[in-house]
Amino acid sequence: MPSPLLAWDNFYVIVGSSAAALTGLFFVVIALVADLDAPGSSRAISAFSTPNIVHFCAALLVSATLSSPWPSLSGPAIALIVYGVAGTLYTIHVMRRAQGQTAYKPVLEDWLFHVLFPLAAYLALLAAGIAVRRSPVPALFACAAATMGLVFIGIHNAWDTVTYLATQYGPAGKKE
Repeated sequence: MPSPLLAWDNFYVIVGSSAAALTGLFFVVIALVADLDAPGSSRAISAFSTPNIVHFCAALLVSATLSSPWPSLSGPAIALIVYGVAGTLYTIHVMRRAQGQTAYKPVLEDWLFHVLFPLAAYLALLAAGIAVRRSPVPALFACAAATMGLVFIGIHNAWDTVTYLATQYGPAGKKE
Protein backbone atom coordinates (compact mmCIF):
# COMPACT_ATOMS: atom_id res chain seq x y z
CA MET A 1 0.00 0.00 0.00
CA PRO A 2 1.52 3.38 -0.98
CA SER A 3 2.24 5.92 1.73
CA PRO A 4 -0.26 8.79 1.99
CA LEU A 5 2.79 11.09 1.97
CA LEU A 6 3.40 10.38 -1.74
CA ALA A 7 0.37 12.49 -2.67
CA TRP A 8 1.95 15.48 -0.88
CA ASP A 9 5.38 15.31 -2.49
CA ASN A 10 4.90 18.18 -4.97
CA PHE A 11 3.25 20.36 -2.34
CA TYR A 12 6.19 20.04 0.04
CA VAL A 13 8.77 20.50 -2.72
CA ILE A 14 7.10 23.82 -3.58
CA VAL A 15 6.60 24.94 0.02
CA GLY A 16 10.08 23.88 1.12
CA SER A 17 11.73 25.60 -1.83
CA SER A 18 9.73 28.76 -1.16
CA ALA A 19 10.62 28.74 2.53
CA ALA A 20 14.31 28.30 1.71
CA ALA A 21 14.24 31.12 -0.86
CA LEU A 22 12.41 33.44 1.54
CA THR A 23 14.95 32.69 4.25
CA GLY A 24 17.79 33.72 1.96
CA LEU A 25 15.92 36.80 0.76
CA PHE A 26 15.24 37.88 4.34
CA PHE A 27 18.97 37.68 5.10
CA VAL A 28 19.68 39.95 2.13
CA VAL A 29 16.99 42.44 3.14
CA ILE A 30 18.17 42.58 6.75
CA ALA A 31 21.72 43.19 5.53
CA LEU A 32 20.46 46.12 3.44
CA VAL A 33 18.31 47.47 6.28
CA ALA A 34 21.34 47.35 8.56
CA ASP A 35 22.64 50.40 6.68
CA LEU A 36 19.71 52.48 7.93
CA ASP A 37 20.29 54.87 10.77
CA ALA A 38 18.02 52.94 13.15
CA PRO A 39 18.65 52.50 16.84
CA GLY A 40 19.56 48.87 17.40
CA SER A 41 17.95 46.69 19.99
CA SER A 42 18.92 43.05 20.15
CA ARG A 43 15.78 42.40 22.20
CA ALA A 44 13.54 43.87 19.49
CA ILE A 45 15.38 41.97 16.76
CA SER A 46 15.08 38.69 18.67
CA ALA A 47 11.39 39.39 19.31
CA PHE A 48 10.33 40.57 15.86
CA SER A 49 12.88 39.50 13.20
CA THR A 50 14.51 36.26 14.33
CA PRO A 51 11.15 34.41 14.57
CA ASN A 52 10.61 35.00 10.83
CA ILE A 53 13.71 32.94 10.06
CA VAL A 54 12.59 30.28 12.54
CA HIS A 55 9.14 30.06 10.88
CA PHE A 56 10.64 29.82 7.38
CA CYS A 57 13.10 27.18 8.56
CA ALA A 58 10.33 25.26 10.34
CA ALA A 59 8.35 25.18 7.08
CA LEU A 60 11.48 23.98 5.28
CA LEU A 61 12.09 21.31 7.94
CA VAL A 62 8.50 20.03 7.81
CA SER A 63 8.70 19.97 4.02
CA ALA A 64 11.94 18.00 4.04
CA THR A 65 10.60 15.62 6.66
CA LEU A 66 7.36 14.89 4.80
CA SER A 67 9.16 14.58 1.45
CA SER A 68 11.48 11.90 2.82
CA PRO A 69 10.87 8.25 1.89
CA TRP A 70 9.55 7.01 5.24
CA PRO A 71 8.72 3.29 5.46
CA SER A 72 5.76 4.10 7.74
CA LEU A 73 4.04 7.09 9.32
CA SER A 74 5.66 6.50 12.73
CA GLY A 75 8.80 8.49 11.91
CA PRO A 76 7.01 11.55 10.53
CA ALA A 77 4.55 11.38 13.45
CA ILE A 78 7.36 11.61 15.97
CA ALA A 79 9.05 14.39 13.99
CA LEU A 80 5.85 16.45 13.79
CA ILE A 81 5.26 16.05 17.51
CA VAL A 82 8.80 17.24 18.24
CA TYR A 83 8.45 20.19 15.83
CA GLY A 84 5.08 21.12 17.34
CA VAL A 85 6.39 21.05 20.90
CA ALA A 86 9.58 22.94 19.99
CA GLY A 87 7.64 25.57 18.02
CA THR A 88 5.14 26.03 20.84
CA LEU A 89 7.92 26.53 23.39
CA TYR A 90 9.72 28.90 21.03
CA THR A 91 6.57 30.96 20.48
CA ILE A 92 6.13 31.33 24.25
CA HIS A 93 9.75 32.49 24.39
CA VAL A 94 9.05 35.03 21.61
CA MET A 95 6.06 36.34 23.54
CA ARG A 96 8.27 36.92 26.57
CA ARG A 97 10.89 38.65 24.41
CA ALA A 98 8.25 40.91 22.87
CA GLN A 99 6.99 41.84 26.33
CA GLY A 100 10.53 42.52 27.60
CA GLN A 101 11.83 44.72 24.79
CA THR A 102 11.39 48.50 24.92
CA ALA A 103 12.27 49.62 21.38
CA TYR A 104 8.72 49.17 20.06
CA LYS A 105 5.28 48.90 21.64
CA PRO A 106 3.49 45.93 20.03
CA VAL A 107 -0.09 46.43 18.84
CA LEU A 108 -2.84 43.81 18.36
CA GLU A 109 -1.62 42.86 14.88
CA ASP A 110 1.86 42.17 16.31
CA TRP A 111 0.45 39.88 19.02
CA LEU A 112 -1.62 38.04 16.41
CA PHE A 113 1.21 37.50 13.90
CA HIS A 114 4.09 37.04 16.33
CA VAL A 115 2.35 34.97 19.00
CA LEU A 116 -1.20 33.75 18.37
CA PHE A 117 -0.96 32.62 14.72
CA PRO A 118 2.46 30.93 15.10
CA LEU A 119 1.23 29.22 18.28
CA ALA A 120 -1.80 27.91 16.38
CA ALA A 121 0.43 26.64 13.56
CA TYR A 122 2.82 24.83 15.90
CA LEU A 123 -0.08 23.35 17.90
CA ALA A 124 -1.57 22.14 14.60
CA LEU A 125 1.74 20.41 13.80
CA LEU A 126 1.65 18.79 17.23
CA ALA A 127 -1.95 17.65 16.73
CA ALA A 128 -1.15 16.37 13.22
CA GLY A 129 1.77 14.37 14.61
CA ILE A 130 -0.46 12.82 17.23
CA ALA A 131 -3.25 12.01 14.74
CA VAL A 132 -1.36 11.10 11.56
CA ARG A 133 -1.18 7.34 12.16
CA ARG A 134 -4.90 7.03 13.02
CA SER A 135 -6.31 9.58 10.54
CA PRO A 136 -3.65 10.38 7.96
CA VAL A 137 -5.73 12.42 5.50
CA PRO A 138 -7.08 15.08 7.91
CA ALA A 139 -3.78 15.13 9.82
CA LEU A 140 -1.79 15.74 6.64
CA PHE A 141 -4.17 18.54 5.62
CA ALA A 142 -3.72 20.11 9.08
CA CYS A 143 0.04 19.80 8.69
CA ALA A 144 -0.11 21.42 5.24
CA ALA A 145 -2.21 24.29 6.58
CA ALA A 146 0.20 24.81 9.48
CA THR A 147 3.22 24.76 7.18
CA MET A 148 1.67 27.25 4.75
CA GLY A 149 0.59 29.31 7.75
CA LEU A 150 4.19 29.54 8.94
CA VAL A 151 5.30 30.70 5.48
CA PHE A 152 2.58 33.37 5.31
CA ILE A 153 3.26 34.47 8.89
CA GLY A 154 6.95 34.83 8.02
CA ILE A 155 6.13 36.81 4.88
CA HIS A 156 3.79 39.13 6.76
CA ASN A 157 6.22 39.69 9.61
CA ALA A 158 9.22 40.19 7.33
CA TRP A 159 7.27 42.75 5.28
CA ASP A 160 6.09 44.46 8.46
CA THR A 161 9.63 44.65 9.86
CA VAL A 162 11.18 45.98 6.67
CA THR A 163 8.47 48.54 5.94
CA TYR A 164 8.55 49.77 9.55
CA LEU A 165 12.31 50.26 9.43
CA ALA A 166 12.26 51.82 5.96
CA THR A 167 9.46 54.28 6.73
CA GLN A 168 10.82 55.22 10.14
CA TYR A 169 14.54 55.34 9.44
CA GLY A 170 15.00 55.28 5.65
CA PRO A 171 15.44 58.42 3.52
CA ALA A 172 11.67 59.02 3.34
CA GLY A 173 11.19 58.63 7.07
CA LYS A 174 14.07 60.75 8.35
CA LYS A 175 13.03 63.86 10.18
CA GLU A 176 15.05 66.95 9.38
